[in-house]
Amino acid sequence: MLQSMKELMAGIRSLNIGWQLWVMMMAAVNMLLPLFFIQQLEAQWTLAAFFAGATLGMALVKIQGFTRLLGLMHIFWIPLLLWLWGRLSLWPAGEPFGMWLHTLMAINAVSLIIDAVDVVRYISGDREGSKNPGR
Repeated sequence: MLQSMKELMAGIRSLNIGWQLWVMMMAAVNMLLPLFFIQQLEAQWTLAAFFAGATLGMALVKIQGFTRLLGLMHIFWIPLLLWLWGRLSLWPAGEPFGMWLHTLMAINAVSLIIDAVDVVRYISGDREGSKNPGR
């Protein structure tokens, strides 16, 4: 697993700086910021989805390498976002927790669109640019 994590991180470092920043922002919103709200169920489920996705990502890297197929690692965000959507009204957007929740949902929704494009391109045979997912 450690080798897969190293390969995943090496693949991320191979991306251009804009995509590296995007990945760092996703990690901050999905892994770091939930720790500030860990008492909330939404934060706990976000962390669970993040670590489930990271585990899937490492397995995909081990099997396939750093390819567009890594878009599948965010599949756990689909049920998470659907569940969070129903809970948004509980948390005002002007409060810190509500701001994080709205930001999380927006960033993860955009990422899922990018991921869907990557996976479709991979399935369609686009292996040429597969070292640089989403791009």
